[in-house]
Amino acid sequence: MKALTAITDDQRIAIKEAIRKAELRTSGEIRVFFEDHSEDGPLNRAAFIFDELGMNKTALRNGVLIYIAFVDRKFAIIGDAGINERVGAAFWDDIKSKMLQNFSAGKMADGIIEAIGASGEALARYFPFERNDSNELSDDVVFGSKL
Repeated sequence: MKALTAITDDQRIAIKEAIRKAELRTSGEIRVFFEDHSEDGPLNRAAFIFDELGMNKTALRNGVLIYIAFVDRKFAIIGDAGINERVGAAFWDDIKSKMLQNFSAGKMADGIIEAIGASGEALARYFPFERNDSNELSDDVVFGSKL
């Protein structure tokens, strides 16, 4: 699987740490998923993966998925109904634009970490961390072969 080589182990750790830090301020959940190909288009595939990862089952419907089809050079970032109601499509388009700038410059991990930060800021604004919140989903980067 070529997606496994998309980022280094150190970058994978940095992405996981960015997710952990973002989630300390919110009840929302952020995941990153890599695979080689997306035959169904990145948005449709991201929606499928979102469900497969159980992201549609968060209590407040406030999950965010960053999906990357590495070989196809396609990606998507999607949010569940709770966060989408608050931020709108322009928010996601802005994040995708910034990710694309980083990806084009050969800075894949930086683009992902920046997207995590922006998503985390929005999640913290609309879904702040509360004392009884728990980390509902793993912060690990997921690769298609592990799904």
